[in-house]
Amino acid sequence: MTTSGHARPARGERLAGLAYGAGWSVVKALPAGVATTIFDSAGVVAARRAGPGVTRLRANLARVVPDAGPGELDALVRAGMRSYARYWREAFRLPVIAPSTIVRDTVFTGLEPTLAALRGGRGVILALPHSGNWDAAGVWVIEMLRAAGLDPAFSTVVERLRPEDVYRRFVGYRESLGFEVFAADDGSAVYRGLVSRLRAGGLVCLVADRDLSSTGADVTLFGHAARMPVGPARMAAMTGSLLVPVRSGFTEGGWSVDFAEAVDVAGRSGVAAATQAVADAFTELIRAAPQDWHMLQPVFSADVPDPVAVG
Repeated sequence: MTTSGHARPARGERLAGLAYGAGWSVVKALPAGVATTIFDSAGVVAARRAGPGVTRLRANLARVVPDAGPGELDALVRAGMRSYARYWREAFRLPVIAPSTIVRDTVFTGLEPTLAALRGGRGVILALPHSGNWDAAGVWVIEMLRAAGLDPAFSTVVERLRPEDVYRRFVGYRESLGFEVFAADDGSAVYRGLVSRLRAGGLVCLVADRDLSSTGADVTLFGHAARMPVGPARMAAMTGSLLVPVRSGFTEGGWSVDFAEAVDVAGRSGVAAATQAVADAFTELIRAAPQDWHMLQPVFSADVPDPVAVG
């Protein structure tokens, strides 16, 4: 035991913490072209080695593009792993990328209804899949809010990572970008905090394409049974907030953010239907650029018979 009373991290966790720390220190100091070459090559190698995460990505993408032949699916998986590697490269380098650069190089559609709701004092929930670079999208959102004369902040939830040092780095990193971060395992305190922000007319952004509990809703995603969290729809029903599915993605030289039409939430009795509507929007948004969907974990019910096992 350490003097603080906490168990000493295992050797593997300490090494992981050191590796992430080195990533932030070294990668952001590299010339942009060098970093791009290194991470792009790493993505290609990972796709070729086809470890468990890549195998799962392939199975998930096969549902997204059911008509793809083996060769086309191989190419999509390579593109997917290059996209995933790009996310990590940018995660390490984002602190040295000026927000003005992200604004300049981001193309977007459908933002105005969100801004209009916030201007009117109505809370907004943005529901996102694991796509593109949601940290860069978050920086872009904050800059859009600032440009519109609105409070340049939003609240979000993150999974608690191990080791704890890595988790603290991620939280500190996102807070440095202007995000208010709640830990997913803080239970009812998270829910109360988010509801409070929404009732005050604030913005909440939630990654919502994978249920990490046993309380999700059964949905159809890409024509297959899956489970998705009901939190976004439930909070929208409780607070009268606008619920908007959004996808972040990559372009050749920048980023993209696409807002779908807002989902109608018909009170608490309409939570399941609203969650299905979010799944339908995700199906359309992700199919527009499937290589940017970084889903390397089980998400479909056939792959995870026991919903608790998803987490």
